[in-house]
Amino acid sequence: MASLPFSVSKSHSFLTQLRILDGSCDCSKVEKSIFGKIKDSRSIYSNNNMGLNIMNVATKPQPAVVPLSPEKVAPNDSKLAAWSSVRQERWQGELSVQGEIPLWLSGTYLRNGPGLWHIGDFGFRHLFDGYATLVRLHFENGHLVMGHRQIESEAYKAAKKNKKLCYREFSEVPKPDNFLSYIGDLANLFSGASLTDNANTGVVTLGDGRVVCLTETIKGSIVIDPNTLDTIGKFEYSDSLGGLIHSAHPIVTESEFLTLLPDLINPGYLVVRMEPGTNERKIIGRVGCRGGRAPGWVHSFPVTEHYVVVPEMPLRYCAQNLLKAEPTPLYKFEWHPESKGFMHVMCKASGKIVASVEVPLFVTFHFINAYEEKDENGRVTAVIADCCEHNADTTILEKLRLQNLRSFSGEDVLPDARVGRFRIPLDGSPYGKLDAALEPEEHGKGMDMCSINPAYLGKKYRYAYACGARRPCNFPNTLTKIDLLEKKAKNWCDKGSVPSEPFFVARPGATEEDDGVVISMISDKNGGGYALLLDGSTFKEIARAKFPYGLPYGLHGCWVPKA
Repeated sequence: MASLPFSVSKSHSFLTQLRILDGSCDCSKVEKSIFGKIKDSRSIYSNNNMGLNIMNVATKPQPAVVPLSPEKVAPNDSKLAAWSSVRQERWQGELSVQGEIPLWLSGTYLRNGPGLWHIGDFGFRHLFDGYATLVRLHFENGHLVMGHRQIESEAYKAAKKNKKLCYREFSEVPKPDNFLSYIGDLANLFSGASLTDNANTGVVTLGDGRVVCLTETIKGSIVIDPNTLDTIGKFEYSDSLGGLIHSAHPIVTESEFLTLLPDLINPGYLVVRMEPGTNERKIIGRVGCRGGRAPGWVHSFPVTEHYVVVPEMPLRYCAQNLLKAEPTPLYKFEWHPESKGFMHVMCKASGKIVASVEVPLFVTFHFINAYEEKDENGRVTAVIADCCEHNADTTILEKLRLQNLRSFSGEDVLPDARVGRFRIPLDGSPYGKLDAALEPEEHGKGMDMCSINPAYLGKKYRYAYACGARRPCNFPNTLTKIDLLEKKAKNWCDKGSVPSEPFFVARPGATEEDDGVVISMISDKNGGGYALLLDGSTFKEIARAKFPYGLPYGLHGCWVPKA
């Protein structure tokens, strides 16, 4: 998650940017190696005498590898490892499997997320602040090798060396020693030097095979090795577009990389494309904001076959909040319902805006998918865009404070959410619709962290996989399969546990949309954790593999097919 909520053009002076911040200026104007090691060495994992119980093992059990570079164990503030710092910097080993991993499942699932919330005596306060922890699940011939490792960003390395916060994170700002250092920090802020590069949000496989970890700061784009989890280096954009932030969730396919660049100085969004094998972003077009003096937060956005959908949410970036050392209720954002909400549709080929409609107020982090609605003659009449929508309730941000997550008392405090469906007409109408795509009670009125069969990206689809709720709860605690045709949901739950994003991997050669497996990582109620495989069709468990210890909650992942 980014700490800076705006894009700053290189042409704007530092003084102008200060005036924008203090309100005196109008913002609108300014594997191979791991399996080899396992075959060569059958050493038993024995750290802290933690073994793996094997029940009905479908694959030949292999002892795990001795952990690498053990670190000092961080304070355990909760029985759930989900909300505790990762216990060591890295580990790798083969896991014993209960059940059966399909032999066709061959490749690597990578999951990224904020996994280290303590540095020295300093503790972060928000889920989105932690230093990035990559987890790797490598599947081959029915075996499963797990590994995890910290991403070696400059922010992480500096904090580790100095035992304190050194860069601006989502909700935290390094404390200046004096007024002069405060002024210096402001200068570094506008140059981008003090912004975090802590790539703790997502991980994507580019069309050319490079694997990049991302957050909302552009400098937080880091290339990693998917086999070793080594940090290779910065992903440096070779264009001259400038800007400091982008959407944390680009749209990535084999043929392109699409993202949005918010602009606070001249409120709006640049829609850009990057071709495989290059580091150069090229502008498709620009959308100007219709409401407010700052663009709405764009953590993610959807696309169809021919269009990019640009959401303008009334939860808008707020530059003034950057000056505050303590987190505001909405952190780097402000809720402006009077500015209304809008959805814009841009043609990918021409960059022209084909629709710009007002919609009911909404709050969403994650869009699920979008597609084009056609009439009987095959003409596109509307764009349908689905998202995990929080009923225009901004309190979800505050509920993600670590103190709230670690102190569940049995009271139901998770804000309601639904599968929100936008209908954006392309006939020139000024208004669009926002309704629930199915009854929220189907998934416990909780909905986030979604995935689909990637073959249906931008196309009409039926199924989505997400995290739902079994109440009472303070965080999504089920895995949910959504059937948008039957308007029903199937839910998987391990009482007292917290699952991470369910990620769908299609079976090679499959003809049915839900023919595949769903991968998730679970923090269980006893402080441990395990990898889980569910059948994508029946949504029944087919395999699990216990981790040597519980892992922190993760955010988003990607699939790297076996080469």
